[in-house]
Amino acid sequence: MNGIKEIRNKAIDFLSDSSIIISIQINGRNDRPGRKQQKEERKMKKLTTLLLVSALVLSCVGCGAKEDASGADNAQQTEAAPETQEQDEAQPEAEDAARPEAEAEAETEPQADEDAQQAAGAEEKSEGVMTYAEYVAADLDTEVVVETYVQAKQSWWEDKATVYTQDQDGAYFVYNMACTEEDYAKLTPGTKIKVTGYKAEWSGEVEIIDATFEIEDGNYVAEAEDMTALLGSDELINHQNKFVSFKGMTVEAKKDADGNEMQDADGNSVAFVYNWDGSGQDGDDLYFDVSLDGNTYTFTVESYLCDNTTDVYGAVTALNIGDTIDMEGFLYWYEGVNPHITSVTAAN
Repeated sequence: MNGIKEIRNKAIDFLSDSSIIISIQINGRNDRPGRKQQKEERKMKKLTTLLLVSALVLSCVGCGAKEDASGADNAQQTEAAPETQEQDEAQPEAEDAARPEAEAEAETEPQADEDAQQAAGAEEKSEGVMTYAEYVAADLDTEVVVETYVQAKQSWWEDKATVYTQDQDGAYFVYNMACTEEDYAKLTPGTKIKVTGYKAEWSGEVEIIDATFEIEDGNYVAEAEDMTALLGSDELINHQNKFVSFKGMTVEAKKDADGNEMQDADGNSVAFVYNWDGSGQDGDDLYFDVSLDGNTYTFTVESYLCDNTTDVYGAVTALNIGDTIDMEGFLYWYEGVNPHITSVTAAN
């Protein structure tokens, strides 16, 4: 801009000087100048006109540049204003969008803490209640107090209930516990109960007898724990009464106590029998033999737990010798492992 102003000022000075020269020449020439003088005058006039036009153009360029610069500044300010406005408008929107997430996280965190506390609380015992380890260490015929969760009900008769129970550490078979029919209906799977009774044993099965109970707050249903690898080991008994599974077992011909294959009326070997000695009929307990790695074990469908209307009862009566099956049930004990089976399916 300073360079343009300088050129314009010089042009104006030159024009002033030229005008003076022209004026002197015109005033000093003859009234009827010659052709050469006329040419010089026209030339000077053209030069003067050219210089005037140049000065005008330079002035316009200067003003245009100034206006362009001013316009650019205004444009930048105009563009910046919407951006700022958009940012101002976007900020509340971002805050509004972030608010539900923050509120959701705030709601989730207490819930997660509550779930964790409940999970941890399920392991805790009330005052005067034994842990599973203390229960295992207690002598037979001594009073025991445990908090546990109903997993299944075997039977109710004359205000006495037999139930399979378990907590996160171990399982308890409660036999003939005092229970009204009304309370028996409340003992659904997962129900937490406080049991007070006496530790006893019958043919290897450790159980709680002469018991009473109270229903407490809490719920827990155990998942079947795979015990296939522990079959035949001394460690298996440490999981007595738990809800367990066995996989890939082969159905064998049922044998009697002397090792002889039991037969039906037509003399054919059978995959199961009613009652342990084959003396029963439809609706009684089912006994069948399965093997793994050359060892054979007797499993049972306890008819009070799973009667002849259940899927497992029908599945066992349909077994064929040589079938390979997976099973779930409770790790009951009678003169050795004798699981009470609640599910039988074809092995995968």
